[in-house]
Amino acid sequence: MYYILLYKTVDNYVERRAPFRNEHLSLAQQALENGTLIMGGALADPSDEAMLIFKGEDSSVAENFAKNDPYLKNEVIKEWQVRQWIVVVGGE
Repeated sequence: MYYILLYKTVDNYVERRAPFRNEHLSLAQQALENGTLIMGGALADPSDEAMLIFKGEDSSVAENFAKNDPYLKNEVIKEWQVRQWIVVVGGE
């Protein structure tokens, strides 16, 4: 099953994430390499949200990522939620 991790970012997100970006990207790369993260990125103009798409047996795959994400730990993310995503077109 697929799960979307939705982030609402703080004001000045792009600047405030800078000290934690390498650690965040490393965590994302690990998830990509182990096959749980499919893709992720921030929305632009404005940069007020981000989404990461995960694949796993249950929502814990996305929830565990969020709980270990330096962006969340360092309050660069003000809200987050995980939603199951039912793919209708594309995918595997």
